[in-house]
Amino acid sequence: MSASALRKKINQRNQLFNQVRQFFEASDILEVDTALMRPFTVTDPYMSAFSVISTSGKRQGYLQTSPEYAMKKLLSEGSGDIFQLSKMFRAEESSNIHLSEFTLLEWYRLGFDHNQLIQEVCEFIKYIVGYREVVNLDYKDCFLKLLSFDPHNISLDELADKTRSLLGELPDNLLKDNYLTLLFSEKIEASFDPDVITIVINYPATQASLAKTRVINGRLVAERFEIFLGGMELANGFNELTDAKQQLKRFEDDNLIRKKLDYQDIEIDRMFIKALEKGLPDCAGVALGIDRLLMIKYGESHINKVTT
Repeated sequence: MSASALRKKINQRNQLFNQVRQFFEASDILEVDTALMRPFTVTDPYMSAFSVISTSGKRQGYLQTSPEYAMKKLLSEGSGDIFQLSKMFRAEESSNIHLSEFTLLEWYRLGFDHNQLIQEVCEFIKYIVGYREVVNLDYKDCFLKLLSFDPHNISLDELADKTRSLLGELPDNLLKDNYLTLLFSEKIEASFDPDVITIVINYPATQASLAKTRVINGRLVAERFEIFLGGMELANGFNELTDAKQQLKRFEDDNLIRKKLDYQDIEIDRMFIKALEKGLPDCAGVALGIDRLLMIKYGESHINKVTT
């Protein structure tokens, strides 16, 4: 890479970082800077963290996959609305849209639910990349329209057969959400218009993670959303769960799923649970991939084109 090309790439990132900070400063949302290495990591069976090992072979902690737990601790202490723009780490294979080290923007808004936050996320995206049409979709309707089945009601055996017929041979130990996620990423997400902001809501309650749930038309769904643009997932947000007992149960259930999948058991972050017990205020939060946003802004097809 020539020096001029390198400087151009650095300048593009600087300009975006400045835009991010200007957007949040206008709403009096404070920037925070939490630790990248902490003693605990996520129990999420579908996410892997890097362990940090000292030269003596002693585990020092984990590189964080998201600043979520640390930021929620600040919220429980009374920080008010906050955002963070920083590097994060996930142990996954690199691709044209994935890096194991990446830049994440995460923010939390007190008194917001996920619907209010969706509006703000769309405003932010348009602020960065210009006007885009917005389309709202229900998770269930995506499957009904494109794959002709209801993801909330289909049996595991039927879903396994359907997935294999569409995607070919797969491991035998997959769970229902594994199949749904594969079908969503391979068949549904690919159908979204890359020039349109596509919002998907009402995910199955089993995919709630750290979001609240509610009953809609007799089915329990997660108060969670994902936003897609440029042919890829760009943001993932929740109406945040504030119930410590329910969150602990979900973490314990995660480890049961990890056991079924033959994954390593993960120690639960009890300090995070204590923060919820102290009192996480009602809020909504979202994580947005900055490198992917840069790809969209500058029309790049590979993440390496926008990272240094």
